[in-house]
Amino acid sequence: MNRKTVLLIIAAGIVMVGYIIYSSFALRQHRVEVCIEFGGRRTCRIALAQTEAQAIRQATQNACALMAGGVTDTIACENTPPSSVRRLE
Repeated sequence: MNRKTVLLIIAAGIVMVGYIIYSSFALRQHRVEVCIEFGGRRTCRIALAQTEAQAIRQATQNACALMAGGVTDTIACENTPPSSVRRLE
């Protein structure tokens, strides 16, 4: 390969890496605090995800992991509507 081809390949690689880095920072992240009341207890957890629905689901799962005991309770807790959802910036 001649020098021009090598430089072109290196430049293309740099552009590709730059694009990957730029696009990863450009993703909007949704941060929410979800509070769940279950079994006489109330717990709030914060989660961050690419969509608001994913963030709410993750925060709900995190809160239920602390309150529920066993599979049945966990499923029931995760299906409980949040008592509050707060969008954080």
